[in-house]
Amino acid sequence: MAIITIGSIPLIMTLGNSMLIPILPQMKAALELSQMQVSLTITVFSIMAAIFIPFVGYLSDRFSRKVVIIPSIILFGLGGLISGVGAAYFSQSYIWILIGRSIQGIGAAGSAPIAMALTGDLFKGGEQSRVLGVFEASNGLGKVLSPIFGSLLGLIIWYAAFFVFPALCLISLILLLFFIKEKNNRQAPPPFAKYVRGLLSVFKHEGRWIFTTYLAGGTCLFTLFGILFYLSDVLETKYSIEGIMKGLVLAVPLLVLVITSYITGSKIGKNLEKMKRLSVIGFGLMTLSYGTLIFFEKIIPFISVLAISSVGAGLILPCVNSIITGAVGKERRGFVTSLYGSVRFLGVAFGPPIFTRLMEWSNTGMFLTIAAFTLLVGLLVLTLLHVKGKDGKKNKKTAIRYKYT
Repeated sequence: MAIITIGSIPLIMTLGNSMLIPILPQMKAALELSQMQVSLTITVFSIMAAIFIPFVGYLSDRFSRKVVIIPSIILFGLGGLISGVGAAYFSQSYIWILIGRSIQGIGAAGSAPIAMALTGDLFKGGEQSRVLGVFEASNGLGKVLSPIFGSLLGLIIWYAAFFVFPALCLISLILLLFFIKEKNNRQAPPPFAKYVRGLLSVFKHEGRWIFTTYLAGGTCLFTLFGILFYLSDVLETKYSIEGIMKGLVLAVPLLVLVITSYITGSKIGKNLEKMKRLSVIGFGLMTLSYGTLIFFEKIIPFISVLAISSVGAGLILPCVNSIITGAVGKERRGFVTSLYGSVRFLGVAFGPPIFTRLMEWSNTGMFLTIAAFTLLVGLLVLTLLHVKGKDGKKNKKTAIRYKYT
């Protein structure tokens, strides 16, 4: 039940963005918005999350994970309610949606990233990697279900999805209160100045590979949400696919991501060499997929080739999660994992607007640009992430080695 509870948190947070993807064209038509204005409903959520994540990370280290997660989930549900009521009953619907989405973003900041730190607290060794695989698979499952749910809710009315968030948050909140018992061995929190010095020491010694892994995770989310945003538009305008069928098509590459993430998380254990190797392979697959999409016009071959990029992301994300979570001791894990979560949210935030500009420029140019970017990040992982041995105990440059206190 603890694993199910932890998995419910990223599931709900993922629905916060992905469930809106299918109804964005309806929102655009109903509120007479531009493509860029529509993309801001995703971007403002993610930017607010990225801004607040470092602060809630420190609070979770200083107090406890649950003290941060519980009010964050409440804020997430409240933000959804504000967006829904604003869309349904107020004349300035777009402004109210942005306000509600901003509040949801603040709630998201203290939810999924802190849940990752909580996983590091509760589980150790190979079991930790397995649960982190479940964490990423749950994140992906939310992405699979959300286009389908979003499409179904869109058949009722386009803003119905906003009213679902409070109900989902209530379920997660009940699970968290009953089934997560934090261990009472937390040391007295260090003074803020000492805490900061410890973090600076971590980034001084380990900054190169930490920022490389941050970039790897952020790149996966950036390309994923950018492609989903692109697909949501072209499925209707180019292929005339709408409603539940559109949700099912959007779910295909996401289902591939879920399956790959779960398998990867269950197999990597604490083998850092394997994590690096799979991450490099993952970026190779993403580059291959995006670079060859320009040759496919028909929907079935296009989605099939796109699914290759999902396999790549499914190889990368559980490995990055495991490396980041094991990077430092429990005393600063909340901040380090939260900063990683901030980078992931920035990836989500920049995906739709950047893909909007690239779409306006050229579809061929868009895919080739993204392929070149994923190739560059893969090369950075290959050259900057140095590991030796299977558990890092014999290599001073390895993440698992350092437990700063």
